[in-house]
Amino acid sequence: MTEPTTAPPTGRDRLRELLDAVLDEDNSRLSAMAGRAHASPFHFSRQLSAGTGESPVALRRRVLLERAAWRIGQGRSVTDAAFEAGYASVEGFTRAFARAFGHPPSATTSGSGRWLPAPNGVHFHPPIHLWVEEDPRGRPSMDMTVLQVHHDVDDTALLIRIAAELPEEEYRRVREPELTVLSWDGPEGSIAATLDRLVAGKETWLASIEGADTPARGADDPESLRVRHEEAGARWIATVTDIGRRDAWGDRLIDALCDPPESFLLGGVVAHVLTYSAHRRLNARRMLRAAGVEVDQGDPLEWLPKRYTPRKQGDAT
Repeated sequence: MTEPTTAPPTGRDRLRELLDAVLDEDNSRLSAMAGRAHASPFHFSRQLSAGTGESPVALRRRVLLERAAWRIGQGRSVTDAAFEAGYASVEGFTRAFARAFGHPPSATTSGSGRWLPAPNGVHFHPPIHLWVEEDPRGRPSMDMTVLQVHHDVDDTALLIRIAAELPEEEYRRVREPELTVLSWDGPEGSIAATLDRLVAGKETWLASIEGADTPARGADDPESLRVRHEEAGARWIATVTDIGRRDAWGDRLIDALCDPPESFLLGGVVAHVLTYSAHRRLNARRMLRAAGVEVDQGDPLEWLPKRYTPRKQGDAT
């Protein structure tokens, strides 16, 4: 399907059109979603992912699981909820539900939490509506933690894209042999090592928060880092958003990945990641300039207007 000759409206209305297409009962396939939104599957996926940080299929699956959790809590049978959520079998639904919520559908009660972590504020809201968390005037959140987390993830992605254009020798050249940001991470005097630590830091802290094993270190070539960062960045945004929604900044994390295990406040973990990510992003820029690459300052003042456009006086609220 070709793109429409007249560009569709942009902004919140267009995003809501895309969301409606994703969640339409008849649109179980990407091609159907795109057709409803008058776009090709490629452009539909790109637009929705840019606006929500989540692919169409992942967003639909998550919101339908949230709806299923609410319906089961209201007394709907697991079988009915499974087929309403688009699963071909109860067994497949049960496995997906347990992975997402940490308990089987049969353990769901009316008081159970039914919102899953998400890289956006899009959730199912009973009885049939979609809940999009935002300022009452339709503006994105200006919560400082949210902005810093999103800026960190966006800026790291930018640096990885820039580094991918470097020759291998320049990418791995050790320019600052003595540079060590955190003693337990070791030296990181090359662009490759600095970007790897940026990604690995989130991967490790996510494992600690989730109670998972120490993650295996992935490859550090630019393409592998891009893939690792996309996955870890989306999970990190979802995790921090969930902590903020639950006002759980003061909750304690027992980090079993430390030897011996240590206790940290979740708010302290987020502050730690933001602090050292900012430091490493500045280090990466310094080394990129030494490699002859023109790169911006990484200043949130320059990034923020691209993500937040205040309404003009007199606009509808």
